[in-house]
Amino acid sequence: MMIRRYLPKSVEELIHWYERYVSPFALVGGFLLDTFFLLDRVDTLSGNLLLLFYLALAGSGIIFLNVIEAGRIRFAWILTVSPLIPVVVQFAFGGLFSAYLSLYGRSASPIASWVFVLAIAGLLIGNERFRRLYIRLPFQISIYFFTLLSFFSFFVPVVIHKIGPVVFLASGILSLGIVVLFLYLLAHVAPEATRAARTSLIRSIAIIYLAFNALYFADLIPPLPLALKDAGVYHSLQRVGGGYVLEQEHQPLLLRLLPFPGIFHRTDASPSAADNRTYVFAAVFAPTGLSTSIVHEWQYYDSERGWVTESRITFNIVGGRDGGYRGYSLKSSLHEGKWRVNVLTAYGQTIGRIVFRVEHVENAVRLQSIEA
Repeated sequence: MMIRRYLPKSVEELIHWYERYVSPFALVGGFLLDTFFLLDRVDTLSGNLLLLFYLALAGSGIIFLNVIEAGRIRFAWILTVSPLIPVVVQFAFGGLFSAYLSLYGRSASPIASWVFVLAIAGLLIGNERFRRLYIRLPFQISIYFFTLLSFFSFFVPVVIHKIGPVVFLASGILSLGIVVLFLYLLAHVAPEATRAARTSLIRSIAIIYLAFNALYFADLIPPLPLALKDAGVYHSLQRVGGGYVLEQEHQPLLLRLLPFPGIFHRTDASPSAADNRTYVFAAVFAPTGLSTSIVHEWQYYDSERGWVTESRITFNIVGGRDGGYRGYSLKSSLHEGKWRVNVLTAYGQTIGRIVFRVEHVENAVRLQSIEA
């Protein structure tokens, strides 16, 4: 009898006892799987298979939950373990949120994409509190549709080797078609659930679909599958063999880590025009097989007009390199003040941004060389 006091009577009681540990375990488990499958780029076979597995697991869990809720499954062993199904769904969504946060968070400048990345981070953190909500069909479908949109918005470009608004709209339509087919299947196996929540389902799907498109065209969704790997402003640049040798101003490590604009010092003391050139170097990752154009948009800040575009320099990149396709642009004799260079797609989406202030000095500053 003493031993019985420490043993749960059922799976549901077991989950109730250890509920506080279930969510962190699901979160850590998803994170470890993401790490094991090296989700550091969007075009790996293992990574995409893992994401598809998560989507299939979440979809299967949603169907089983609603079929059991409708009383259409009477096998005792399934009913015994049924309290575990919300945990499985939670685990699948946690793995998806963790992967999306990693992929989207590294894709673009936080200045341009903080809204979407913050939304994913909120879902990831809130996933620990969602177990009871996962038994509600409108909530299940809303989260599932969001994960479908987030996946196919970068998976479709990886497969067809093209990016742009048309491809994004096509990926959204594909996601919409999948969730409609999913609901059609659910209506056949658990018609009571879909019939009772039909209005809520239509409304939630429409809101998520329209919001996702609005964020994309407002340049608030990172432009996956492209990702900014490295970027900076330099005094000189030389191509040496298969790489580059860059010269930059010496800065303490702490200042390099902080998200503050850098200072670019230039001097008029040197007779060489080359000494007054400013180089912006950026490495942009693209999946294997994808070729596209990248734009460096040079802007300076005017107190009356705001950010003013001075020039736009376009060059092509080829995908496949882990460190990203390296390219640069340059300008000579920049005037003092605030400058920034936006690294854009050919369609105007912001991949990254380099912000710096130009100051004139009498003597040349100390430089250090790095390889890229």
